[in-house]
Amino acid sequence: MKNTPDAPLMARRKLEQMGPIKSDQWVMMIVMLVTVALWISGEALGLASVITAMLGLSLLLAFGILTWDDCLSEKSAWDTLAWFGVLIGMATQLTTLGVVAWMSNVVANFLNSLSLHWFGAFCILLGTYYFIHYLFASQTAHVAALYPALLGMCLASKIPNLLATLLLGYFSNLFGALTHYSSGQAAVYYGAGYVELRDVFKMGITIALINIAIWGLVGAGWWKILGLY
Repeated sequence: MKNTPDAPLMARRKLEQMGPIKSDQWVMMIVMLVTVALWISGEALGLASVITAMLGLSLLLAFGILTWDDCLSEKSAWDTLAWFGVLIGMATQLTTLGVVAWMSNVVANFLNSLSLHWFGAFCILLGTYYFIHYLFASQTAHVAALYPALLGMCLASKIPNLLATLLLGYFSNLFGALTHYSSGQAAVYYGAGYVELRDVFKMGITIALINIAIWGLVGAGWWKILGLY
């Protein structure tokens, strides 16, 4: 459906068919509000986000809003959890064991041996960080695995700290439009069926180059004028 001028009327009819809000729906809304509130204020209360999530799930199970079979049937969620657990766990251990710091120093020394200005080294590192996202199906996994390493390489290459932190952070959002699998929202847009797969990749690389030019070149120059580095 590409044209829905009667959408408000259709929505009202659907609401009338659904009738008044039921008790389980009220419980669902309350649990959601409590979970979001605890997620926002959890750090101040000493409550980890994982505990908040488990509390929300437990309440839904306790009030019968969800059953354990409902949870087991969410195969994609379990698949995502398993992969995220492995990737984030590996990234954490690599940092803890010093592998990230060692790799950062090796790459930084290599770039220094090329006698590059820090801006040239920064362009190489940023381009690598951006386009390696073709190998990732998740922004979260990419950031967890590579952001600390690339930031360490930037700092070891004498790149201004704030500039490196900002641009790597911005690029972590911008590469979400690179492919149809590069982010959750990209998958939703592609799934609507209006854009061919080849066009997704064409537009992805085009927008990537435009974003890099705007944020990496124009933005960096503007931040220099503002005195951020």
